[in-house]
Amino acid sequence: MTELNAPSFPLPESFRCLWVERMENGTIRRSLASRPLHELPPGEVLIRTAYSSLNYKDALAANGHPGVVRRFPHIPGVDAAGTVVRCETPDFAPGDAVVVTGYEMGAGRWGGYSEYVRVPREWVLPLPDALSFVDAMTYGTAGLTAAMCVQTLLDHGITPEKGEVVVTGASGGVGSVAVAVLAKLGFRVTAVTGKPQAVPLLRSLGAADFLSRGDVQDASEKPLLSGRWAGAVDTVGGRVLTTVLRSLKHGGCAAACGLAGGNRLEMTVYPFILRAVTLAGIDAAYAAPELKRRMWSLLAGPWRVDRLAELRRVLTLESLEPYFGEIPAGNATGRLVIEIGGDVAPGGV
Repeated sequence: MTELNAPSFPLPESFRCLWVERMENGTIRRSLASRPLHELPPGEVLIRTAYSSLNYKDALAANGHPGVVRRFPHIPGVDAAGTVVRCETPDFAPGDAVVVTGYEMGAGRWGGYSEYVRVPREWVLPLPDALSFVDAMTYGTAGLTAAMCVQTLLDHGITPEKGEVVVTGASGGVGSVAVAVLAKLGFRVTAVTGKPQAVPLLRSLGAADFLSRGDVQDASEKPLLSGRWAGAVDTVGGRVLTTVLRSLKHGGCAAACGLAGGNRLEMTVYPFILRAVTLAGIDAAYAAPELKRRMWSLLAGPWRVDRLAELRRVLTLESLEPYFGEIPAGNATGRLVIEIGGDVAPGGV
C-alpha cells in the first residue's frame, strides 16, 4: 500500500493520440492529434502508456463500428501497459509498472492509443516483474484470452493423455498464444490456419499437425462426426465451431472466444447429450480481476511463451493505418504491438 501523498510526476498540458471522428456526412476520419490532458475521462489512476496492441476490436473501433464505439470522438485501444503517474487511492504509487486490459477501454471510453490513459482503479493490475511492457502487450487481451481458454480446458479435465487438441484461427493473436501454451503443457496440438506462410511459426511454437480452414467446415447435416479431438480452442465461430463441436471425443470441451467466421451455430444437441461435450464461452474483457491476475502470473511464469518476441511486430501510431483493414479481413498473423512512449521514464514529460 502506498501513501496517498506520495509525490507524482509532473504532468504535460496535452497528450498525443489516435483520434477517431465521425464527420457530419457520416464518414469516419482518423488522425494523430494532440488533446488537452483534462479531456481524459475520469478515473483514480493516470498512466503514461508505454505500449498498446492491435486487436480485432481495436480495428472495429478505428473504423467507427457502432457496436463498439458509443460516442465520438474516440480513442481506440483495449490494452495499455505503462507507468503510474498519479493515483488517488493507496493502491499504486507513481512509477509503478501496471497493465490494463478490457473492460470499457477503447470501446465505451478512451483507450490505449494515447500517451496517457485515466481509468478506474479496479481496472489496473500490477505488471508481473518477469514481464517487460512490450512483452505484456505481446500478450495483451489476446494472450489473456488464450490463457483463459487453456485454463478452461484444464478445468474440464482435458489433459494430454485424453488426446489431441485443436486450435482454430491458429495464426492470429489468441490462436498463436494458445498453440504455444498448450504445446508447452504437453498437448499434441493441431493448428487450423488459412495462411500457409504461418506454418513455420506455428511449428516453432509447438504445433504438431496442420489443417486448412476448409478441413473444419463440414457442411453436412450429420449430427455427429468422427471423434478426433479431446479439446478445442476456437477463435472463429460459425461453421468452424459447429464442425469442431461435432468432432470432439466423449467428454470433450471447446473454449470459444471468437466470431470472425460467423455468430450462429447450425447444429443439433447430440454432441452435448450423447458425447457429454461442453461448449465454454470465454470473455477476457470483463473477467474478474483475480482471474486476470492469475492468468498474468501464469503467462509470466510457467506458461510463458518461449518465442514471444517472434510473435510480435512492433508498430507506431504513424504506421497503424494499413492494419485497420487487414485485421477484420483476417490477413494479419501473430501479435501487433504499438509503441506509444516506449520505455521512457514517466517523469520525462
